[in-house]
Amino acid sequence: MHTPAAEIQTKKRSSRLAQLIRVYESGDISELMDRTLDKLFSIEAAEAQKDVEELHADLLRFEDRFGMKSEEFYNRFEAGEMGDDTDFIEWASFFDMYRHAKSRLSLLGGEA
Repeated sequence: MHTPAAEIQTKKRSSRLAQLIRVYESGDISELMDRTLDKLFSIEAAEAQKDVEELHADLLRFEDRFGMKSEEFYNRFEAGEMGDDTDFIEWASFFDMYRHAKSRLSLLGGEA
């Protein structure tokens, strides 16, 4: 659930993005804007790559500890086969965060 402040921030972002799209579609884009956007995507992709790597390391620790791959664990956890042990809830949370980070990296043009 979004708070009113979060909804306002989302609307502001959407408005700015729509404005940027209009500028690009008009063809009236400067080299500075192009370089700035390229740099922004590069920085964001590097941060997402770091998140993917850190989360992957966390997942590997769980995999080693419990002797199964994270994807197999997650499927079984979601099917209710693993119980609600705190470690399993944490592992599932890390797996969710890992998938989200990989998706974000892919959207940013990174490796994922």
